[in-house]
Amino acid sequence: MTTTTPTTVNPLALDDERPATDGAAHHGDAIPARDLRRAAWACSLGSALEYYDFALYTLASALIFGPLFFPEQTPEMRLIASFGTYFLGFAIRPLGGILFGLLGDRLGRKFVLSATVLLMGVSSALIGALPTFQTAGYLAPVLLVVLRLLQGLGAGAEQAGAAVMMTEYAPAGRRGFYAALPFLGIQIGTLLAAAVYLLMVSDPARITETWLWRVPFLLSVIIIGVGLYMRLRLKESPTFIRMQAHKRTSDNPLKSVLKDSRRTLLIGVGLRLAENGGSSIYQALAVSFIVGVIGLKGPVGVITLICAALVGACTVPIAGKLSDAFGRVVVYRGFAILQLLLAFPVWWILSQGNVVASVIAIAIALGIGTWGMFGTQAALMPELFGARHRYMGVSLAREASAAIAGGIAPMVGAAIIAVVVSMNPDDPQAAVGAWFPIACYLALLTLATIYTTFKMPETLNRDLDDPQDATHARAARAVPF
Repeated sequence: MTTTTPTTVNPLALDDERPATDGAAHHGDAIPARDLRRAAWACSLGSALEYYDFALYTLASALIFGPLFFPEQTPEMRLIASFGTYFLGFAIRPLGGILFGLLGDRLGRKFVLSATVLLMGVSSALIGALPTFQTAGYLAPVLLVVLRLLQGLGAGAEQAGAAVMMTEYAPAGRRGFYAALPFLGIQIGTLLAAAVYLLMVSDPARITETWLWRVPFLLSVIIIGVGLYMRLRLKESPTFIRMQAHKRTSDNPLKSVLKDSRRTLLIGVGLRLAENGGSSIYQALAVSFIVGVIGLKGPVGVITLICAALVGACTVPIAGKLSDAFGRVVVYRGFAILQLLLAFPVWWILSQGNVVASVIAIAIALGIGTWGMFGTQAALMPELFGARHRYMGVSLAREASAAIAGGIAPMVGAAIIAVVVSMNPDDPQAAVGAWFPIACYLALLTLATIYTTFKMPETLNRDLDDPQDATHARAARAVPF
């Protein structure tokens, strides 16, 4: 019997030096299984630890920061002010994307992933040590804003870096699944944060009068040690190693992206309007709406996010696998259409004040519709950009949309509530009617994303060493319905 000696592909080989196999297949074949598992754990758990911090701030903005840092305002203005600080963290994320994107494309993915976990961990821990308005006056919200900005800087590169790292590590044919794992970690982080608040913040009115609200933030010190340990042991991505070995890294990835990738950037921003906007609307605004406007009692807001995170933890890897099987664009579009179909029914349900129905509605809308796009996006965004400026491109596209949609969405929703109340000052239930214009706003963001999916090429299994964006390929065509 004749035996065949398996071919080993040199991960440092140039494209024209490799065996003539599938244009993308070779990228994952030479990666040892141990290194692939280590990368998956480091990116996934690192993201979980970092987004434990970010989810804490989201919950605190919706539930407790108003009375702690803005007690002199009316309830409606407290909500706007609290979500204003929430927005600032998103507003600065494009700057974080640029700063760490430059470093990621010049110094490597591993360096940036280590730096972001340190920055976010320290910032969140310090939030737990802040004085409140009662003890420090207007200095308290100023310090809160400063730390929120530092959080946003770190978050501006975290998701992009984790997605790029795993996409460049993963074997062809399974990129969607492996790239989705860091995003699964984000659901785990949200779940951890919500669970902590379920234990400690069952009564927001009581918790703001004690030191207990500080504990979840102070626990972030654990993130610094665990996150750094995991990511410092991680090996650099194979694609970056090849670029570095053959001196193909870009000296100015920002200039390269702005010159050659404007269309790709617009596509990336358009894709995220529904996902990032929907995520913020459901995680922050909807929770605040059912607690502050509808008046549901107990830890219902936190329970809602726990249920949504559990559903999302199942949806994200499934969405990645579906994108491997059927293509990124079609799957992404399908989840966007689902979010659109659910927008009005879900917000109507929230306006009815039924606890069980509200929890189920948000869990389905956020956990499946929104986070289905999230899981599909993990490999899609890195595959859109060329190798020389991939980190910068993904960071810019993600964080520009985060500022446009994600950060401002809860504040827009809070403003809608305030306007509805001002138009009906004699009606104590006037704010309940805000559900319809909020649903319209979510539908508008989602329609923009659905339109974008008809203006982009399929990226499934493209060659990640290609210096050109997917939108520049001769065969690139918009994917039909």
